[in-house]
Amino acid sequence: MNQVTVNVRELRDNLSAYLSQANGGDEVIITLHGKPVAKIVPVVAKKPVSALLGAMQGRIKMAPDFDETPDDLIDAMESDL
Repeated sequence: MNQVTVNVRELRDNLSAYLSQANGGDEVIITLHGKPVAKIVPVVAKKPVSALLGAMQGRIKMAPDFDETPDDLIDAMESDL
């Protein structure tokens, strides 16, 4: 990925060209009075959540008593404080 620096005026005059560069994978740093103020970066497609969950299939194990409330917690909630 390349990085291109451009001032606001140049960006305004050639926005389409810089958007094409970003679409191609480059980062475009925008400067105002010589100082960086913003960045145009390529959009990265996100994986669907279902694909991420499917990737963990068979790797997650739950204890048989996972949803049981521990006795000491029940005692603490039932006791007078």
